[in-house]
Order: sequence, then C-alpha cells, then structure tokens
Amino acid sequence: MTSPTVDVHAHVLLPEVEALVAGLPGLAEARALDARRNGPESLAVSGPMVRERIPRLTDVTVRLAAMDAQGVDVQVVSPSPSHYHYWADEDTAREVCRLANEATAAHCARAPERLRGLGLVPLQHPGLMPEALDHALAQGLLGVEISSHAPGRELSDPAYEPFWARAEETGAILFLHPFGCTLDERLDRWYLSNTVGQPTENAVALSHLIFSGVLDRHPGLKLIAAHGGGYLPTHIGRSDHAWSARPDAGSGCAHLPSSYLKRLYFDSLVHDPHVLRELVRAAGADRVLLGSDFPFDMGTEDPVAALRAARLPEADFHAVRGGNAAALLRKD
Repeated sequence: MTSPTVDVHAHVLLPEVEALVAGLPGLAEARALDARRNGPESLAVSGPMVRERIPRLTDVTVRLAAMDAQGVDVQVVSPSPSHYHYWADEDTAREVCRLANEATAAHCARAPERLRGLGLVPLQHPGLMPEALDHALAQGLLGVEISSHAPGRELSDPAYEPFWARAEETGAILFLHPFGCTLDERLDRWYLSNTVGQPTENAVALSHLIFSGVLDRHPGLKLIAAHGGGYLPTHIGRSDHAWSARPDAGSGCAHLPSSYLKRLYFDSLVHDPHVLRELVRAAGADRVLLGSDFPFDMGTEDPVAALRAARLPEADFHAVRGGNAAALLRKD
C-alpha cells in the first residue's frame, strides 16, 4: 500500500492569539523591529499577500480543497511564526502558548484524519517550556514549533536543557522555523530578510545545536528543520574542517558536524532540485520530509512536483513524499 503524501510544513493563522496581545506593552516595539528588518517595500507586498490567503490559513474546508488540488493527504499544521511573540512576559507568554495550542488543536480536529498540529512554547522563558510542551501534547498535538533563537538566547543555552530532555522523553516533534533575522537592516531590501535571512537563521540555529553537544546529550530528539536546514547541509564541509582543524570549534561535540545531519530531519522546501538532491545525499533519504510552507508565497504551490523535479530514485521519492513522515508521526 502506498504511503499517504504528508506535508510537514503548513501554517494556520490564529486570531485568538493576536486578540490577546493587541495593545500590550512590547507589541509595538516588536512590530517596529520587524518593520525595520523587512523594509517598507517588502511590507507593502506582504500585507496584501497574507490577507489574500486568510481563507486558506483559517478555514478548514478551504484548506482541504487546496490540499486535494496539491495531491496532499495529510498536513502537519503549525502556527504562523508571527504568533511567537517572544517579547511577552511570563504570564502573557503562558497564555499565548495556551491559546495557540488549543486553537491549533481545534483547527485540526475539524479533519483529524488529514490534519495534525504543532503548538508553541515560550522560547524567551526556558523555565516555562516543558510545561507548555506538555500542554501541547495534552491537546493531541504532535509537538511544538520553535524559532532559531529568542532575544538574548541561542539554542545552545544551557537553560534549554530541561526542555530538550522533556521533548526527548515524550517523543515530541520539534519544528525549527525561524522568524526574523538578526542581520536586521542589512537585509531590508529586495526581501533579503527572507531569502537570505531564513536560511541563515536555520544554519546558525542548527550549528548551535550541533557544536554545543545538544544532539550528543539528547540523541533521541525529533527535530525537523524548515527550509531544508538553510545553508548548513550544503556547506557542512566547512564545519567539518573547522571541527578537525581548530580546538575551539571541536571542543563541544563528539563527532564530525556532518554526522549530525543524519540525526535531524529536514523539509524539502529548498526551491532548487539540485539543492534538494544534495540535501538528500548529505542527510540521507530517510531524513527529508515533504514541505510546502502552505499557503505563503515563499512556499511551493505543488510540493510533489517540486520533489519529482529532483529526479530521486523512486524509493527515495516515495520516502520523502510521505513514507518518512508517516514513520515519524507514528510516535506511539
């Protein structure tokens, strides 16, 4: 029997979360930073783009019709990263995650055979993250979505150790999806904030996880990196060289950096069939999962055709199309 086609990178918009934070101190400053990072030309395009896609982001019937048109059987739905709100204080952050988890679960419950969900945890408050993860799992979600960093904290921060331990213990899926690049105004034209910023943030975050030894201490983590892991998988040779040549680079992790690619998962959203082939070579055909970034304009309207364009061996094609995801989501 052929495995279902599973898209692990799809989003939902949650008005409940935005209503909660509306008018709170910190929101205006966060939006101003986002505006500086993206630049006025990109904001002028992004606003209408998102508004046009609100039905696909909120209406399950519209979502299912779009999935049918794409030939996608199952979506793993995560909140729009605009809902992270990592500026929020502890009480607000706890409520943001509670609402996001419950609203995402309710959205997916409208079509439980076809929609599986991921929730949120407050990356800016490491002490609250295990509790928020447990809440997400209690709603029937598969795990949670996180960004590449929180203000003042990288993913290598020891404060995250209890969260990694809890995620490993529960078998929760972690979806690493950056939001905002700290190169700031250097990327504020031509949508470089996304085209360069997102793959840069992916590469930095994954490097922190690898070089700090997080993946040595928690080998059972189930972490999916969006956007094919950014620049790291195709440039991992430079990391391997540094690990071998320099004691400061090699002191934190036990093995060659490239070996850790086979402990991670990556979505297929790289927008280039040659890069996708290299990702499969570097990480292994069993570590790449179909991803579309549904329904945003930086995604792909036809993820299966984008995968087919890589001309993988047939067994690898079907593994990426859905077999790998089916095995990963069957965590019980």
